Amino acid sequence: MDKKIFRLAFPNIISNITVPLLGMIDIAIAGHLGSAIYIGAIALGGNIFNMVYWNFGFLRMSTSGFTAQAYGARNFGEAMNVLIRSLVVAVGIGLLILLLQVPIERLAVNFIKSGPETIDNVKFYFRIAIWSAPAVLAMFAFNGWFIGMQNAKTPMVIAIINNALNILLSFTFVYGFDMKIKGIALGTMLSQIITLFICIGFWFRYYGRMLKYIDLSTVLD
Repeated sequence: MDKKIFRLAFPNIISNITVPLLGMIDIAIAGHLGSAIYIGAIALGGNIFNMVYWNFGFLRMSTSGFTAQAYGARNFGEAMNVLIRSLVVAVGIGLLILLLQVPIERLAVNFIKSGPETIDNVKFYFRIAIWSAPAVLAMFAFNGWFIGMQNAKTPMVIAIINNALNILLSFTFVYGFDMKIKGIALGTMLSQIITLFICIGFWFRYYGRMLKYIDLSTVLD
């Protein structure tokens, strides 16, 4: 029992440790751009996204709980229903965030007490990175589902891949194309979208056989 708990807990601990790394990586890259303005803009922009996404942490937790309940009962049809419902809600909220990005940006900027140049760079970062909102929230749902299925290793691997892609893409755009803060934002955004597709690939690899349990007539039950 202790070994089983450890196998579930340890990867989850590693996954949680990697969460703040995305922002730290962006700040580290910004630190080499030659101005403290970029560091401040990335830190503030990252805080905006942390506040936005924190509100939807329930997607991962609730998905994990309901999936674990279905898995324990060996009700794989319901486990698939949970995933479908969670993904629909996650993508729906993500699209709503995209529709409301202008008022969200204005509201967030109103709370920032900094110089105009820093605020301008915060806006640059926000307006690019926001486009991965549906992907980020969809990964919340997928990761919660994986954990509910007693698979904590896959979310850990996904988190590591996300960070590796973020480093690679951000470095490429910043130093290869001299895009500065826009390059950091683009690297972050693309890494999250690409990671979602990798996440979907993992799902089909390990759980594709569960497609046969889908019954759309019971999804809304």
